[in-house]
Amino acid sequence: MAKTSPKKPPLTPPADPMPNRVDPCLATLVDAPPKSPGWGFEVKWDGYRAALHIEPGHVRILTRGGHDWTSRFPAIAADAPTLCATTAIIDGEAVVLDEKGRSDFGLLQRALGRRPGVHGPGEILLFAFDLLYLDGRDLRRLPYAERRQVLEQLLTDRNGAIRLSEEVDADGAEFFRVACDLGLEGIIAKRRDMPYRVGRRPEWLKIKCVRRDTFVIVGYEPSTMPGRLGRLLLAAREGKGLAYVGGVGTGWTDELSRELRKVLETLVTTTPAVKLSRKGAVFTEPVLVADVEYRAWTEDKRLRHPSFKGVTKRSPKTRLYELAD
Repeated sequence: MAKTSPKKPPLTPPADPMPNRVDPCLATLVDAPPKSPGWGFEVKWDGYRAALHIEPGHVRILTRGGHDWTSRFPAIAADAPTLCATTAIIDGEAVVLDEKGRSDFGLLQRALGRRPGVHGPGEILLFAFDLLYLDGRDLRRLPYAERRQVLEQLLTDRNGAIRLSEEVDADGAEFFRVACDLGLEGIIAKRRDMPYRVGRRPEWLKIKCVRRDTFVIVGYEPSTMPGRLGRLLLAAREGKGLAYVGGVGTGWTDELSRELRKVLETLVTTTPAVKLSRKGAVFTEPVLVADVEYRAWTEDKRLRHPSFKGVTKRSPKTRLYELAD
């Protein structure tokens, strides 16, 4: 009887080498959430994109551009070794939350600034929304739904500086409406069957909440182009007076810019309607009202990402945005 040779143990597949850096997948801006099935939805966090690299005895936090900001995110770096992972690359957003639990880019900038602020670097959190590498395995080739499942196992029920960005099981249009009502920046939609691919991709979509209000034009800054506008200076109602809320420098054509400049030059005054000291500012009588789209308000009551939409004359019936206390 012939002897059978012993079976060889199965070969262990070689570990995937850990990338030194991964360029991020970027979402494409669209006007409305997708209606077709197969999409997952999350909150759009308002912060800095960050990739957390975990290695034995070593943690790195890289920005979207590849800069090492580990020292600027001390709480995230300190929390990373507590995860049940020997090696990992986690994709997420570094944020600071306001008193209502919303991410606020202005608060984040102050936390990272040199001057002392209400929030410090130790309050910066990482909301993780993707897992690219874990314990010797490159996960980028897997569908997003599978990467998401592993990420949830790694981060569920954690309340430290590294937290899970929750996926919401809801109709996209309804989720978007609720997000805007809550004052969030918007939502992200992701195709659940797609691998992780770098660059601006159609399988990741961002839908931003846009607000629109009217503000008094209280002055302007000339453009470096002769006869054109650089920025309109805007104000909102505050009590019985007006308060400066920032400037808008986009949204008009060259022709409209020249026309507005000519009109505003006939309204120049030496008595500004708001308390403001800006080099090069030309103050005007507060008789024109600008229709403006914007994303949100900053902590110091300034418009974020404003865009000019039109202008009308001010009258007693004009409804102006009123600053809340």
